[in-house]
Amino acid sequence: YVDVDAYGGIVYITPNMYRLAANGMRFTNFYSSQPICTASRAGLLTGCYPNRIGLHGALGPFSKIGISDKEVTIAQMLKAKGYATGIIGKWHLGVTKKFLPLQHGFDEYFGLPYSNDMWPVGFDGKPETDTSDFRSKYPPLPLMDGNKVNRYIKTLDDQSTLTTLYTEHAVSFIHRHKNHPFFLCLAHTMVHVPIAVSDKFKGKSKQGLFGDVMMEVDWSIGQVVKAIHDNGLDMNTLIIFTSDNGPWLTFGNHAGSTGGLKEGKMTTYEGGMREPAIISWPGVIKPGKVCNKLVCNIDILPTLSAITGAPLPANKIDGINILSLFEGE
Repeated sequence: YVDVDAYGGIVYITPNMYRLAANGMRFTNFYSSQPICTASRAGLLTGCYPNRIGLHGALGPFSKIGISDKEVTIAQMLKAKGYATGIIGKWHLGVTKKFLPLQHGFDEYFGLPYSNDMWPVGFDGKPETDTSDFRSKYPPLPLMDGNKVNRYIKTLDDQSTLTTLYTEHAVSFIHRHKNHPFFLCLAHTMVHVPIAVSDKFKGKSKQGLFGDVMMEVDWSIGQVVKAIHDNGLDMNTLIIFTSDNGPWLTFGNHAGSTGGLKEGKMTTYEGGMREPAIISWPGVIKPGKVCNKLVCNIDILPTLSAITGAPLPANKIDGINILSLFEGE
């Protein structure tokens, strides 16, 4: 909750996130719909309480289930209005082809199908040789491009390239769709453990590895915002920055901080569910606003429906339209 300096906690070097907050609205009571990866992403993309649609944990490489084709994602909803759609980074809503993004409304997908710790490597970066450890049974970590494996991520050095790779793909997506309505979901693997950072940020924060990783994720956000600016899209682009769950406190200084909120990831205390959320929309959201109203990530889909005129899913959803909050009501 306080890894982002706009929230007044640990002052990691995140000037681009701070600038987004200064130019937009910062939410102080924004919640994920569940304190764990798969479930909260299901809530965000479908507008539904994840337990109600059968996704209530973290799916692994061997999972036989995934997001139902009966649920409508934000991408599917916006495609009905002619939007190009892309997702870059972590998916985590099913690993077999029928559950992957291209089958759920996304035109493009580049990233990992599940969490970066679900591989046959220990958190120290060494191959897991203890056959009694469940991690030794995991397959190599696949980096996907569409429905196919682009290559395998085998080492922490490989993982250190992910933030830059995701950023390059995001910037390319924006440049290629500058003359067309688009929806881009950029879901960074970092700062999920095991954390890794590229050479260009290693040691630069002077705040340890986690500080370096935060610095690189912030750089990525800056690159995305710059691409929007360079293409003259500032006044016509809504940017939402948030997280899927609280810090994984088991990992100490590799996990992040709640700023004193109780507990963290995998618990339904405040530390597991309350997330930073910054929304920037020049011309609509006034600069430097703070919203203390209770909001959840399931509210994003119906709000985007109201903004774009895209029809809501025919199936029941649980989120509500919060456009009035953006407009200061």
